[in-house]
Amino acid sequence: MSDWVGSIAQAKEEIWDYDTPPLNEAITTVVVSLDGAYVLMRDDGYREAMVGNISLYDVSGERLHTVYVGETPEYGKGAFFKRLEKEIVTVKKHYPDALYLGIADGAKNNWPFLEQHTSRQLPDFFHVTEYLANVSYAAYPGKTDKPKRTLWLDERCKQLKREPDAVEALISDREKLAQKNSLTKTVKEDLQAALTYFKNHRQMMDYATHIEKNLPIGSGVTEAACKTLVKQRLCGSGMRWKDKGAKVILSLRALVQTKGRWQQFWDKIDQ
Repeated sequence: MSDWVGSIAQAKEEIWDYDTPPLNEAITTVVVSLDGAYVLMRDDGYREAMVGNISLYDVSGERLHTVYVGETPEYGKGAFFKRLEKEIVTVKKHYPDALYLGIADGAKNNWPFLEQHTSRQLPDFFHVTEYLANVSYAAYPGKTDKPKRTLWLDERCKQLKREPDAVEALISDREKLAQKNSLTKTVKEDLQAALTYFKNHRQMMDYATHIEKNLPIGSGVTEAACKTLVKQRLCGSGMRWKDKGAKVILSLRALVQTKGRWQQFWDKIDQ
């Protein structure tokens, strides 16, 4: 039975169309997000499988529905982008007037795709806080300064969420920290990486406005999907995968996790 269903999923699942379930609330925001998770492949070692999701939010910022897409490791990620694009096109037919927001981490190949399919892009806030955590060691480098670093980080995160001009203020603050001569090589490198990241994405990091308008600022849904869709099933002890087997598993798990999809898939099969 599993071989039979898997063979159908391998041949048909990617090209079949699925309906979005009816929702009782108006959809005002659609968030498109993507990320990767490493899987041990039998012939290629550890490679990055891709996970994407399209989440539908109402006016109050509550997530009402999410479509999941998973794809096995591939060079160029062409098949993954094609599948995710197909889902975006379908959602846009249902909700053409919604705000389409792209949220991702700092990977360069994410942004060209999101810029093509969303009207606004935002770096994942949690990813940004990781850079801020590294910068805290430049502000308070002492071994006994952990309480001060914690307080510094908390204040900067609140500033980033509340003040529209916070990004420019943080960039200026970091440029001053970079002039300190007492920093170790590692702290200096982390500080420079954070400074570069903020300068490259400064136009997209308006978190205060997003929070004011009840818009999402993080890609936690995708981070969770990397764990539940990929890691929990494909990264068990001693597991190594062929492309075909991993592809079937990811397709079926995405169908199960997307509400209403499994039944639609099953109904299409000539049982």
